[in-house]
Amino acid sequence: LPRATGERNQREASRGKQGGRTLEIQRLIGRSLRAALDMSKLGDITLYVDCDVIQADGGTRTASITGSMVALVDALRVVKKRGGLKGGDPIKHMIAAVSVGMYQGEAVLDLDYPEDSAAETDLNVVMTSAGGFIEVQGTAEGAPFQPEELNAMLALAQKGMTDLFELQKAALAD
Repeated sequence: LPRATGERNQREASRGKQGGRTLEIQRLIGRSLRAALDMSKLGDITLYVDCDVIQADGGTRTASITGSMVALVDALRVVKKRGGLKGGDPIKHMIAAVSVGMYQGEAVLDLDYPEDSAAETDLNVVMTSAGGFIEVQGTAEGAPFQPEELNAMLALAQKGMTDLFELQKAALAD
């Protein structure tokens, strides 16, 4: 995609080889989406979710998860209309993800690239619409972060999820 980042990046898939970062992101998205589903209700259906990041400005992993959940629900609606879901609705709950971090001593939600690059700590948080955590990935960039900072970041992530679930709901409204 043209200009998704400050400098043009060629798609790795077009070169025939994907790097470690791309594979790690794919695994994170896959784990997250599988946690939203009752896989036994899919039967022999295989779903492919393809994410294109239009503007890479921090939080691409989390935005991909949140958007992929909408795409997954939409795709399963089509499969259901065509009679392809014999075991009932496979969606256990909606999922979304957001980045949070400690930036200049404060907990910040949805870090952009400059904040992410300079953050003391950053987390990717994946949650269910019921409030459960699917994944929490965190890294301190220098000094370790403290338990109270972790708690502040997780609380901020939970608050941000409320908006994301509402946006997903609106996107899926018939």
